[in-house]
Amino acid sequence: MAFGLALGAATAVLELLGSAVGGLALLPVLASPRGRVAVLRPLAAAARGLTRLERTRLDRLLGVRLPGFHDTAAAPRYLAARWPLGLLGAVVLGCGAYGLGLGTFAFYGWLITDIDHPWLVTLGSLGGFFLLFLSAQGALGVVALEDGLARRFLGPSHADALEARIAELATSRAEVMDVVHEERRRIERDLHDGVQQRLVALGMLLGRARRIRARDPGGADALLLQAHEESRRALAELREVAWRVYPAVLDEGGLRAALETVAERSTLPVSLGYAVRRPLPRAVETVAYFLVSEAVTNVVKHAGATRIDVQVTLEGDELSVRVTDDGAGGADASGSGLSGLASRAAALDGRFAVESPAGGPTVVRAVLPCA
Repeated sequence: MAFGLALGAATAVLELLGSAVGGLALLPVLASPRGRVAVLRPLAAAARGLTRLERTRLDRLLGVRLPGFHDTAAAPRYLAARWPLGLLGAVVLGCGAYGLGLGTFAFYGWLITDIDHPWLVTLGSLGGFFLLFLSAQGALGVVALEDGLARRFLGPSHADALEARIAELATSRAEVMDVVHEERRRIERDLHDGVQQRLVALGMLLGRARRIRARDPGGADALLLQAHEESRRALAELREVAWRVYPAVLDEGGLRAALETVAERSTLPVSLGYAVRRPLPRAVETVAYFLVSEAVTNVVKHAGATRIDVQVTLEGDELSVRVTDDGAGGADASGSGLSGLASRAAALDGRFAVESPAGGPTVVRAVLPCA
């Protein structure tokens, strides 16, 4: 923070000079209109470059994250308003340095001078430490003012923010609808290619058994045995389809029980870490379950992994979900499977990210707001 304020003080000097030159160039008595344009054009370019430097300083040194919004016309106004704040930061740093020197004088002062009144030096040291404390509070205040000023001039306006939010919600809604339609198509394929085919085979076996029952009881019994096995397989597939649509255990036992069931049903070893100590909204539990379930399914099918690690933690008002595997990596975040997971997270205003370098490991992360 101190380095960020010091750099801000240095750039404030440039901003002050630029504002002074720009102000003089606007005086009609000092330059013709053509001359003012010739002066203001390079100043505007310098203002844009200096504003980019300020954004970088705020982001990397002061932790001020600004939205990705750029209004080049606002750069000169921002710099003209910021230079007093930069000089204030320099004053705060100077007071902090003086307080630090005065506070620690009792430890090194005897090296450079004779101390005749130690109690006065001790009292001065206490005053120095108090000044250092006030300077630290002042530095935090300057950072807060830097944040507010930057958002006022460099961030989007309220109308722009609302438009961006509306566009984001419209995109999220369209993605959710795509996910719902894809889920419906997948369920239809599962029913048609799996359960329906087994029920057709079951009907054929029962029909054959009825036709030959009178003349070949032994053959009819064998066909009935096959029909019984086919009905068992059809019932298992029907349960599997129902489970993928919505697991009943999520309602009965909660998210932890549902995730434990996912781990038990997986063909790969799954270690589950669950650190949530309060009830979650039903929508959050549902999305978290499907994120883990589909991520585990993707790993089993495509990753070539030997183990899977699932971590679910509640940090404040955000639920963090992380699925890690030791597979070959190279997962495509824009593929249908992972993009569907991103759409599920976006439906709750959550964040979703995939890290999958070649050679692995692959880490799928999602953060879901619970407030």
